[in-house]
Amino acid sequence: LQGIVQAYKSGITLQGNTTSLGRWDFSGSFFFSISAITTIGYGNLSPSTAAGRIFCIVFALFGIPLNLVLLNEIGQLMLLGVQHCACRLEEVFHWQNKASFLMKTCALVTGLLLFLLLPPLLFSDKEGWSYEEGFYYSFITLSTIGFGDYVIGMNPDRTYPSWYKNVISLWILFGMAWLALVIKFCINLLE
Repeated sequence: LQGIVQAYKSGITLQGNTTSLGRWDFSGSFFFSISAITTIGYGNLSPSTAAGRIFCIVFALFGIPLNLVLLNEIGQLMLLGVQHCACRLEEVFHWQNKASFLMKTCALVTGLLLFLLLPPLLFSDKEGWSYEEGFYYSFITLSTIGFGDYVIGMNPDRTYPSWYKNVISLWILFGMAWLALVIKFCINLLE
């Protein structure tokens, strides 16, 4: 077993009827599904049979458009929340443009904290990465670049809590929606 783990750490992937170090439990499968429909595609997990590959294609054909609809809805809800708060501030304090600017700034700072600045602390604790590595992983993941050089829950020397991959999967969905809003805001500024 030690030789298999060492080979895995060196980047060698075993073919055949293996459990792949437990990655196909519910959390691992959910994480794989999220990385597929968000088009992150880390490259560390993939179907190894023809039937699995065909299923993955069909799953992605339906999952990617549905995910785009979901991300759009989440983003719109976030935007509605910010706009609602700005309207309330305008009513209470009789601020015109200040309330909108304040709420956009608060949404940006809150999103930076929740999606880019605080998650690296969790990754440092659970993965043993440095803060910089965790921040890099956060941005590469949420921007859907997904190089695969850093992927959560893959170190065979570590024990991960059962909630970990599920929480990270939700973080990816909400973080992508937030980052899409930020990118849209930047595009509007540039135009």
